[in-house]
Amino acid sequence: MDLGPLRSQIDGLDSELVSLVNRRLALAAEIGKIKRQTGEEIFVPEREDAVMRKVCAQNAGPIKNEALRAIYREIMSAAIALEKPLLVAYLGPEASNTHSAAMKKFGASVDYHAMGTIEDIFTAVEKGEADNAVIPIENSTEGSVREALDSFVESDLKIVGQIYLEIAHALISQSPLEKIERVYSKDQALAQCRHWLQRHLPHAQLVEAPSTTRAVLIAKEDPRAAAVASETAAAHHGVPVLVRHIQDKADNTTRFFVLGRKPAGPVGEGKDMTSFLISLGDEASSHSGSLLKMLMPFGERGINLSKIESRPSKKRPWDYYFFIDVTGHYEDASMKAALGELSKFCPMVKWLGSYPAAT
Repeated sequence: MDLGPLRSQIDGLDSELVSLVNRRLALAAEIGKIKRQTGEEIFVPEREDAVMRKVCAQNAGPIKNEALRAIYREIMSAAIALEKPLLVAYLGPEASNTHSAAMKKFGASVDYHAMGTIEDIFTAVEKGEADNAVIPIENSTEGSVREALDSFVESDLKIVGQIYLEIAHALISQSPLEKIERVYSKDQALAQCRHWLQRHLPHAQLVEAPSTTRAVLIAKEDPRAAAVASETAAAHHGVPVLVRHIQDKADNTTRFFVLGRKPAGPVGEGKDMTSFLISLGDEASSHSGSLLKMLMPFGERGINLSKIESRPSKKRPWDYYFFIDVTGHYEDASMKAALGELSKFCPMVKWLGSYPAAT
């Protein structure tokens, strides 16, 4: 069969696609000029989410929606870069899981800056040294990242987006299993592989490292050491992968937040999520059922609770903050009514941000 005619059709379509993409980017550049004049944010999460949902709704196949979103991610990444250089901070070093999550959200055309701690990330965005940031917030196996939750107490940054990333851990080392004496990784990564490590390396010492990528660098220099990290990190730093998929749960997933200085607008149609930080103060110790009382204003208005977590306030013994995620946007009338009722008996109701629900 002669493939020439089919390839000629593809060549013609490629020419059209390149022209259409460049026309789209030229329009984005014009929008960027207007945004710079008016001081608007370059990254607009609600607009991005609307575009992704619209193109997927129009998709008749055979391309899968996941692949279509990946293509549009890079188109929008290129558009953002034309509007204004965007710097995204993330918990590094390079090739960490948070780096992968940031790339999944912002694409290859923006600038990235690795930072050593979550506290440093908050400071960088607050001072304008970075436009946005990506931080890990919770893992499906090991729960919340405490440092991330605590950082919201004093910060005025807003959550403007979220990313879910499947986390596959590998054992990475220059030596075979029987010669490994120490296994390095981030505390959460070690915990996510606890049972596998106990079965296959029962005599190895588990040592916490600042990040999974830092653990790979240690394993690169120490032949008696291994790292628990991603295959991406192993390939990036040239260290062999001994065993793949050593995480204890097959569906191990981490949720990440995107941070910004200004809040995101509503997507609408029930496609928003909102996070709050709430303190019950003396209400918690003086009244039974105070936690239920805190949740009732939401439940009575049909606002669904998707997460609740407590953290010590560190101000006095047995005093706690509650982090909650609910459906809807901060600007919704039902949300405003619920918050008005909450403010009558809660000394602090802090809005952490509203953002598009996961696609």
